[in-house]
Amino acid sequence: MPNRNKHLWGIDLGGTKIEGVVLESSTNPKVLSRYRMVTESQKGYQHVIDQIGKVIQKLSDDLQYRPEQIGMGTPGILDPVSQLMKNCNSTCLNGQPLQRDLEAKLNINFTLANDANCFALAETNLGVVKENFPDAKNVFGVIIGTGVGGGIVVNGKLLNGLHGIGGEWGHNYLHESGGLCYCGKVGCVETILSGPALEKFYFSLTNNKKTLPEIDKAHLEGTDKDASMTIGRLTGFFGQAMSTVVNILDPDVVVVGGGVGNIEAIYKNGVASLKKYVFNDHLKTHIVKPKLGDSAGVFGAAFLTVGNFPYGY
Repeated sequence: MPNRNKHLWGIDLGGTKIEGVVLESSTNPKVLSRYRMVTESQKGYQHVIDQIGKVIQKLSDDLQYRPEQIGMGTPGILDPVSQLMKNCNSTCLNGQPLQRDLEAKLNINFTLANDANCFALAETNLGVVKENFPDAKNVFGVIIGTGVGGGIVVNGKLLNGLHGIGGEWGHNYLHESGGLCYCGKVGCVETILSGPALEKFYFSLTNNKKTLPEIDKAHLEGTDKDASMTIGRLTGFFGQAMSTVVNILDPDVVVVGGGVGNIEAIYKNGVASLKKYVFNDHLKTHIVKPKLGDSAGVFGAAFLTVGNFPYGY
């Protein structure tokens, strides 16, 4: 009979979907059940909690028992002091005691972490790091897409920090040309390296709207100097921004997720830029693509329950 105590339950709470998974164990992460449904965050905070409950109920029906603990990835941060959500792009969650409300409603213990942390945890324990760099002790996982986020995994566990913002390199200052960031500062990494920021830069050069994949395609074809300038902006500033992370954390591996991470120039010209800015005469840090695709969030959430370590250090 399967050992229920070893099962890992995870929920990936996104702006558009909620996905749940149950894995056999940390050493045998076979998927026992998986289910997703729409978030409908526009219907408000209580509705989101109800939707999470429905996903858990479906998984419970599949496995014929309810869990005692669940890990959950969130589109923001649970503040370790106030225990309220912050920095959520699903704005109905901001200022809400999400963990406390879920535990009260569902009578289940929850461990929360943001989506970038879950991505980093999954790629370390199940994905590209485990497959290719099994001896890595220090991993930085980044998501560069609509926004820019990051997560730090040391010896297989997350480093969240005193304020719960460990890994948030997207809101370090990079260059004033990025302009005003939604966080209220000017020139954040996110204002330069995110997909929308790069598309905005290309538009400023051409008065022509193109998606980032279209810009990259034009660059590769060598038919559009402004496209090449945009990709050059990405790779040059990637190295400068990432050098701050490498100088402080000195990770074995950096995993680059998100749509912007699909641009091949990052792994050649971006790494060359990093070598120029890092505080060392050589660079051994592996800069790699992820393996798990859109499964990383929910698998990483499930791994939050391994050892039942708390949200914090």
